[in-house]
Amino acid sequence: MTGTPLHLAVALDGAGWHPASWRAADARPDELFTPGYWADLVSEAERGLLDFVTLEDALGPQSAAFHRLDDRVDQVRGRLDAVLLAAHLAPLTTHIGLVPTTNVTHTEPFHIAIGIATLDHAAEGRAGWRPQISARAADAAHFGRRTTPRLTDDDVRDPELIAARLRPLFAEAVDVVEVARRLWDSWEDDAEIRDTATGRFIDRGKLHHIGFEGPHFTVKGPSITPRSPQGQPLVVSLAHASTPYEFAAHASDVVFVTPHDRLGAGAILGQVDEAVAAAGRDEQARPLKRFADLLVFLDDEPGAAARRKASLDALDGAELASDAEIFTGTPGDLADLLLDWRTAGLDGFRLRPGTLPHDLVAITRALVPELQRRDAFRTAYDATTLRGHLGLARPNSRYAHTS
Repeated sequence: MTGTPLHLAVALDGAGWHPASWRAADARPDELFTPGYWADLVSEAERGLLDFVTLEDALGPQSAAFHRLDDRVDQVRGRLDAVLLAAHLAPLTTHIGLVPTTNVTHTEPFHIAIGIATLDHAAEGRAGWRPQISARAADAAHFGRRTTPRLTDDDVRDPELIAARLRPLFAEAVDVVEVARRLWDSWEDDAEIRDTATGRFIDRGKLHHIGFEGPHFTVKGPSITPRSPQGQPLVVSLAHASTPYEFAAHASDVVFVTPHDRLGAGAILGQVDEAVAAAGRDEQARPLKRFADLLVFLDDEPGAAARRKASLDALDGAELASDAEIFTGTPGDLADLLLDWRTAGLDGFRLRPGTLPHDLVAITRALVPELQRRDAFRTAYDATTLRGHLGLARPNSRYAHTS
């Protein structure tokens, strides 16, 4: 391949990102909670040489409203635990990255850190992590330890208003990621000796207390999980407004943004750049990859994807709305769009299939070959880790010099 490769990921959720996707002709609603269903999807994504898949998760059932629960029974409700699902998928795949979502508002950072590190061991260096704050106040009732801001209908009309109300939770999430990264570093790479002759399994001097103290929690460390193949699994985040851009600048390796055209992509990336500069982040040492999200419906015949979406809209009783741009068209049309938007400065795209498996298969078997014909996408995996796919170096443990 010549030039900078285009990076592609897919966001997997239920039967697809359209609320009526479970009623599509080729959907598999009776299998949504079976491991085989997810193994088939991720194997298909790997067949298409994609960089990684993300797996959605939350602390409450899905809802048509962003900020509160509903009582609808005509849409998919319920999920498998994303981290446990990724751990199941790890030995069934060989190259593709696995990036589960976890809630960081009501979950102990220590438990998250060892879970993601364990996933990286299970996947032999292909784990990522999407930390997510709790945007719904009702989630707090599962735990009874705290309350969180209750968003109003007026708040959710504007991403900046949402971000402003949830700003304290984003600040806490920055600390969660920092704790996780310190815990991942708390075992040096050669801390395990395993010398049967001397009876020394571990070099205790190469395990380190992280001694984190912050306004929300303190964590002593070290981790119970040895340093994983990537050293630090990849951290990704979704951002729609200034506060999430700041979070990404401080905490993420990859940020997903949601422009609606190429000019909008350029404007958003400018805001991300400003957040990175304000955070004092050295992108030579810690690059931040920028991906755009798109919700896609793909068919070979012109107009077919739009008709398919319209049929699903009718089943759902409303036109599909999304934070991300909704694309309907042919794989060739989508390839044109991706290569056009890339000129704004994007490193890649995370595609949300409108229906599964239809639009995932269209991505892997039609879009990817089209991009390959244009010399814009890999024809084989050339790395074995998720960091390797994205051209990110394996970081050294920050504590190694203290031994």
